[in-house]
Amino acid sequence: MRRYALADLAAMVDHTNLHADATRADMERLCAEAREWGFAMVAVNSVQSRLCAKLLEGSGVHVGAAISFPLGQTSVAAKVFETRDALGAGADEIDYVVNLTEVKAGNWDFVTDEMRRVVDACNEAGAVSKVIFENCLLTDDEKIRLCEVANQVRPTFVKTSTGFSTGGATVEDVRLMRAHVDGAVKVKAAGGIRTADAFLAMVAAGAERIGCSAGVPIMRELSARMGDGFVEV
Repeated sequence: MRRYALADLAAMVDHTNLHADATRADMERLCAEAREWGFAMVAVNSVQSRLCAKLLEGSGVHVGAAISFPLGQTSVAAKVFETRDALGAGADEIDYVVNLTEVKAGNWDFVTDEMRRVVDACNEAGAVSKVIFENCLLTDDEKIRLCEVANQVRPTFVKTSTGFSTGGATVEDVRLMRAHVDGAVKVKAAGGIRTADAFLAMVAAGAERIGCSAGVPIMRELSARMGDGFVEV
């Protein structure tokens, strides 16, 4: 077990608003909350990268762009272009969705090439890369095979879910992913994490980032429990 202060836990949050109808005021609120709480990142659709980078300038909070979101059903070239476009607009973290059609077909050469090309674009810019599996649509064997591809390509993170499909993060999936990626690749849990208990369960299972839209109420709940102390997870 490890001891965490509230600030340590806040620094694991990818503060998320990926809704199609998000307004400028929503983005301003998201960025202000991320600044206030010391979250790791705001997770937004790539078109919001420039605005959020401006709003967060000098804060230390990163801007994360979601690529080919939420379906992953665009070409590799389109994913690479969108990645570079978002990075050029100020994003410094990228969460992209794998092509599940090719995963289901067992076309691992395609999946590996796609992951490598997106991760290479991130590495060229010194940006964090995250690969979204969408575990609710995968078998355990497919999840494990994707982890093995990630061990070859070395994205910064593998990620459980978009939060826009039939299910989100589970403790079991986080444990499975942590067990099958080596120490060079981290695990992000996202999708349906709305309570302090769920948050801490994902951390205990091995997640080092938590993507959620409920970061503020979760931190308030943890603050009420912890005060100025620590929690062991």
